[in-house]
Amino acid sequence: MMKTAVLGAGSWGTALATVLAEGGYAPLLWCRSAAVADEINEKHTTNDYLPGVELPGSLRATTELADLRDRDLILVVTPSKAIAEVAEKLAAVGICPDTVLLACTKGIERDTGRRMSEILQDIFPDNPIAVLSGPNHAEEVARKLPTATTIAASDHEVAERIQAAFTLPWFRSYTTTDVAGVELGGAIKNVFAIAGGIVEGLGLGDNAKAALVTRGLTELTRLGVALGGDAKTFQGLSGVGDLVVTCYSELSRNHRVGRGLGEGKSLEEITAGMGHMVAEGVPNTLSIYEAARRLEVDTPIIDQVHHVLYEGKSPAEALTDLFLREPKPEVDDRCDGAAT
Repeated sequence: MMKTAVLGAGSWGTALATVLAEGGYAPLLWCRSAAVADEINEKHTTNDYLPGVELPGSLRATTELADLRDRDLILVVTPSKAIAEVAEKLAAVGICPDTVLLACTKGIERDTGRRMSEILQDIFPDNPIAVLSGPNHAEEVARKLPTATTIAASDHEVAERIQAAFTLPWFRSYTTTDVAGVELGGAIKNVFAIAGGIVEGLGLGDNAKAALVTRGLTELTRLGVALGGDAKTFQGLSGVGDLVVTCYSELSRNHRVGRGLGEGKSLEEITAGMGHMVAEGVPNTLSIYEAARRLEVDTPIIDQVHHVLYEGKSPAEALTDLFLREPKPEVDDRCDGAAT
């Protein structure tokens, strides 16, 4: 039985810790806040992040990174902007070179364009690195609702070892060696989740939402392949699966941001009302937009979300500009039937 830990006690980190606990792995959950750690240890709750959820008694919390030294598997679930800082601190206390680090945060670093696994590999060059991503709302996972996810590692045996820890009657995991594709699907879909919320906030209906998801998948695949992912991966759980759930669900923080924008609220007003929660799509839009411009990939929806978030463009104006683009065929017969 592996000794496991989770780095980051937000809603997603805590939900994943409950999965490990239900599987008998008795995880140690690292928290920044002593108050959060005390609540988990004494009351088996974390009401700021997963209200109404009773946590397993085998799940224990700590504020000391040194307590993670002897772990076989460490899930890294900090916000994308903090992952490098926290990982450097973990490296400073020292972990075994055989410890597997599993990146569960969805994002791309703005200044470098590095994916989360690449940040971890740079800091822990000797450790196996893997990724977990899929259509996984923390609130539903914590309540043991049926969920599927994808685990990616360049070494298939590493992925299978992790898969064993994430196989329960209500939680199913699949494996792949396409680390880049799994990460890129999870990061890029955040931008379309904001767009999906905008569609809902503007009251545009189901036809518009279906068009957004379909054209969003085309755009996600085009950019994801340019960044090194396999096109087939974007047809799976970490691509179209995650795209669908975040574009339609009110549990998605990014969707909530977009809905607020569509209703006429400012970004500052929306994020201030989210408390401890982080909508990764807001900072990710910057890094993903810049990556698309750097590679000269056509990303009209991503461009318009960027303009709304960071250039003061109104959602209604962004929609108009999307519809008034030059007409084109849906499939380009000159490119083996690829979507345009």
